[in-house]
Amino acid sequence: MIADDRGSATVLACCALAALVAITAMLMQVGTVVSVRHRAQSAADLAALAAAIGLDHGTDAACAAAHEVAERMRTAVMSCEVEGWDVEVAVTVPVPLSSLGVRDARAVARAGPAE
Repeated sequence: MIADDRGSATVLACCALAALVAITAMLMQVGTVVSVRHRAQSAADLAALAAAIGLDHGTDAACAAAHEVAERMRTAVMSCEVEGWDVEVAVTVPVPLSSLGVRDARAVARAGPAE
């Protein structure tokens, strides 16, 4: 006696479709994280450059310029450290992950005169 195999292709197709949806959702999450990380790095780079340009007005003015640039790029400055003529700025950007909540993407940039 041979078992009836009718409908088995439908079950297999449903499983394949579910796997495809899961992989697509995962790739969208990875794309979101990569995009936000690049935005964080761009904001850190620009904030560090703005701070380095503003160093001739003092340390406070330089870090204020870094904060202004970071705010315009919808990021938050975590630290702004001045050492001589070099400035190091660290920024964070919140990354909304559907099942994992909200995490932070962090980036650090350093700017100063070329040696």
